[in-house]
Amino acid sequence: SLNLAFLGDAVYSLMVRQYLVNSGDFPVGELTERSIGYVSAFAQAKAVRKLLDQDILNEQEKAVYMRGRNAHTNSPARHTDIQTYHAATGFEALIGYLYLKKDEERLRQIWDFLAKNRED
Repeated sequence: SLNLAFLGDAVYSLMVRQYLVNSGDFPVGELTERSIGYVSAFAQAKAVRKLLDQDILNEQEKAVYMRGRNAHTNSPARHTDIQTYHAATGFEALIGYLYLKKDEERLRQIWDFLAKNRED
């Protein structure tokens, strides 16, 4: 599960960066600041709560999220509380799982839902 989260962190970061670059001509510093609003543990935990609250995830995806959320990690949560950190880890595991499955359509559906329901 933590390996999935490791991969999912990179995949989600790339998705966010592609979105931001395609959204306008911003200086790199601004792109970096905007990306934090998507990839921070707080933002990822908020995103997965939306997916769960709106019943967007199927049973398999929920199970992957739960395994990632419940995985034991030796690294401490930085800049956030432990519950938020675990929720973000579960979200990253889900993204990594979908990436390894090569389910680009499902990744796009999740991204589109999150982008549409984003509160800035």
